[in-house]
Amino acid sequence: MKMGIQQLDNTYSEELINLILTIQQKEFNVPITIEDQPDLKEIEIFYIESGGNFWGAFVDGELVGSIALVKFDARAGAVRKMFVKKEFRGKELNIAQKLLEVLIFFCRNNGIEKIYLGTVNILKAAMRFYERNYFVEIKKEDLPPRFPLMNADNVFYYLDVNQ
Repeated sequence: MKMGIQQLDNTYSEELINLILTIQQKEFNVPITIEDQPDLKEIEIFYIESGGNFWGAFVDGELVGSIALVKFDARAGAVRKMFVKKEFRGKELNIAQKLLEVLIFFCRNNGIEKIYLGTVNILKAAMRFYERNYFVEIKKEDLPPRFPLMNADNVFYYLDVNQ
C-alpha cells in the first residue's frame, strides 16, 4: 500500500464530497447535507485563496482522508474537514496524525500561530485524538470572534502551533 498526502483543489470536489458525506451521514448519522457545506464545491475560493489550504490522503490512488485549514485572522486558523475513511483509521497507517502534521507544518511556515477547531461530543475518538496532540478544550464563548462556527459543533479546541 502506497500512502501519500497532497494539496487538493476543486478537481477533487466530487471525491471529497463522497468521502465526507458518507462518514457524516452513514457512519455518524450527523444530519448534514452537501447544501450545508458549499465550501466542498469551492475549495480554492473558500480555503486556498484566503490563505488556508486543503489536503487529501491517498492510498493506492484512492482518496481516504482529508483535512483543511480556514485562515480567519492574520495569525489564526480553523481546522476543518478532518476525516479518515473507517477502514483506513488507526495506528497502522496513522493517516489522521500525518494529515494533522502537514497542517501544523503549513501553519508554522505561513505565520499562523493559533489553530482552533470545533467537533461534536459524540465523536469520542476524534476528541481523544486532538487531546493527544496537545489541543486544549475551550468554551465556545472563548473562541475568537471571527472563528467560523459550524452549527453541529459543541466541543471546541485550541492549539498554539509554536509550543
